[in-house]
Amino acid sequence: MLDLQLEPWEFEGDPAAMERAVLNVLDNAIKFSPPGSAVRIELDRGVLTVSDSGPGIPTDEQELVFDRFWRSPDARAMPGSGLGLAIVADVVSAHGGSVSAATAPTGGAVITLRIPGRVPATSTA
Repeated sequence: MLDLQLEPWEFEGDPAAMERAVLNVLDNAIKFSPPGSAVRIELDRGVLTVSDSGPGIPTDEQELVFDRFWRSPDARAMPGSGLGLAIVADVVSAHGGSVSAATAPTGGAVITLRIPGRVPATSTA
């Protein structure tokens, strides 16, 4: 289940690249969450936060997950190449933003993308 709270946000840059970055974060959250659990997605003034109910990312690995080809020892048996979150970091950085990983209050992972931009002129957000 996806729990969405989204406010309109505009950024300048490559929409296809940003779409790929967001999809990579969502893919990881869904892949690591137990079946039937919720993935929370919030976009508020350019801060996109994706929280899951999975095993989380150990504190000492939270910066490493954005390195190319790095995979947690616990995730090495799962499909993937270790590029997903590295792509996220590259895309967000290229757009003048930042990305971070943390632990959710429920123990899962929280990935936060900070994307410079503005509230659309037609929005009431």
